[in-house]
Amino acid sequence: MDKITARKQIKKLYFIDVMGGVMIAGASWVALLAARGFSTIEIGLFESIFHVASMTFEIPSGAVADVFGRKRVMIMASIMSIVSSLMMIFFDSFIGIAFAMVASALSYNLASGTREALAYDSLKQGGIEDEYNKFASTDMIIYQLASSVGTLMAGVALMLGYKKANAVDIVIATGAVLIGLSLADVKTELNEKEGVLARFKEVVRESGKFLKENRKARLIIMFNALLGAVAVLIIFFLQARLPQLGLKKIWLGPALFAVGLGSAVGAKATELISHIRYRMVSCISFAGVLFAFLSIFSGNMYIMMLGGFIGGFADSFIEVRSDVLLNNMIPSNQRATLMSINSFTFSVIMIILAPIFGWLFS
Repeated sequence: MDKITARKQIKKLYFIDVMGGVMIAGASWVALLAARGFSTIEIGLFESIFHVASMTFEIPSGAVADVFGRKRVMIMASIMSIVSSLMMIFFDSFIGIAFAMVASALSYNLASGTREALAYDSLKQGGIEDEYNKFASTDMIIYQLASSVGTLMAGVALMLGYKKANAVDIVIATGAVLIGLSLADVKTELNEKEGVLARFKEVVRESGKFLKENRKARLIIMFNALLGAVAVLIIFFLQARLPQLGLKKIWLGPALFAVGLGSAVGAKATELISHIRYRMVSCISFAGVLFAFLSIFSGNMYIMMLGGFIGGFADSFIEVRSDVLLNNMIPSNQRATLMSINSFTFSVIMIILAPIFGWLFS
């Protein structure tokens, strides 16, 4: 793969992320479920179900990407997003919504780790892997801005209703499938091995060996996942909590858009001050997430919105730096698998924290 092809590949991944971010039902799922009569405790359980499924699928999905090819897995991620939206339309029971969350988790898992691995190895094969830092930062900014646009449409999603909002998501996900079909896959040494089982065995063996021997990678994965889980949960539950505190539905979208901008600002800040040591980035991010957590107990929607903004900033600030650092440490043959372990850890922490946050916000 030459430089031109590699850069075109990056642009296509940007477009796929934009489409994932602007899915209005996906961005406003908490508000939509609350409008359908589900309680914050039930919503917290749905979030836990999502992450139980995510924990189950995450590492196998990364191994599938390493073994069968990252392009195929990216396409399957968009297809599972369509399946999840269809379930949200046709199912009304707790069990039905739970299955929709499982499908959504699988969509997330298939793309998680695969997208980063495809981007890094595309740039590496083009001889421009030093541009990955820019990709990680720009991709985070694009996704967060797109997600913020999605949440900006929260009021529209509520007015459309969950059926029409999910129908819009299906159209968008179909577009992502079409872009995925135009991606170019990357070749690794693993692709040259004969036999699927042999490939899986090597991925599992070498990934386990890497984690066992690399304490620094283990610590980065754990710390990044913990801060990210707290920041994400705060923003999620603000969707349900802000209207309860008196915010009119029409202003919910703009409010969440403003909060979501914190993540984009955090990603850009990482690119601008890339010379700062990772330890300092960690301290700044910890302080930001701590403030966001304490804002929950203020009972003031403006302080909570500020907390969500700062928490989002801190989350992106640490996530982009962790992503770059981990990719520079990870071998290509196990890249998708090991990046999936990063998301797996995040899911484990979310399973524990989601019901607790549901109780705090109830």
